[in-house]
Amino acid sequence: MSGRLDTKTAVVVGGGQTPGATTGNGRAVALTFAREGARILVVDRDLASAEETAELVRKEGGTATAHRADITVEDDCAGILDAALTELGHVDILHNNVGIVPFGRTEDLPVERWRHGFEVNLTGMWLTCKAVLPHMRERGSGAIVNISSMAGLLAGGETIAYTTSKAAVHAMTRSLALEYAPHGVRVNCVAPGMMDTPMGVDATARAGGVERAEVAARRAAMVPMGHQGTSWDVANAALFLASAESEFVTGTVLAVDGGFTLRAGVQ
Repeated sequence: MSGRLDTKTAVVVGGGQTPGATTGNGRAVALTFAREGARILVVDRDLASAEETAELVRKEGGTATAHRADITVEDDCAGILDAALTELGHVDILHNNVGIVPFGRTEDLPVERWRHGFEVNLTGMWLTCKAVLPHMRERGSGAIVNISSMAGLLAGGETIAYTTSKAAVHAMTRSLALEYAPHGVRVNCVAPGMMDTPMGVDATARAGGVERAEVAARRAAMVPMGHQGTSWDVANAALFLASAESEFVTGTVLAVDGGFTLRAGVQ
């Protein structure tokens, strides 16, 4: 049985996992892409975590290698392409998953936290794209999938730095899509909603000093479908945008949110 990504290679940035947490988006994407036939380079700032993901892929019979990089360092991003060419030969798919939530209201938010949020959520993603796009342009093909958030479609109070940086990811995605469409490169974005992930639930619980279960229940109650999504929902959306099934789709922001943004404006 052939997979939807047979013969393809994929670089999954942010493919590691917070120790002891539920499966996050990056690891789920790496496993999903591999199950569909892609050979994977798992990139993470934590090499041991990236290697854990790569080993999970290999245990299922897939091909994966781990690579360490800090996406806020331009030389590290250039090194991602070098590693991909060495391990995979070429890059068909770039998946960008790294993100942080810099909590704080405007008047209380230190400028350093604001800058760091943009450095990780936006500039780092731009740097990985910048590193890989010349290669894709020369090949005349490629698919980039950026993970954003429904927060980029809404307003933010205590998450103003997060919502603003994610809205900027949407704008960057559309701009890159337009710039590289003539070269056969597609650039799209997945905007997850209320997801049962380490960043979505665990980070929120820590920031608020409450139990994880309480945060999870509160988030589920806000979703029209009545429950949170999972990393596998995000991974399936990313798979569609990375595969030939979406070959005429570029510059889109695909909300994967159980209908949350449909009624957010009338709460």
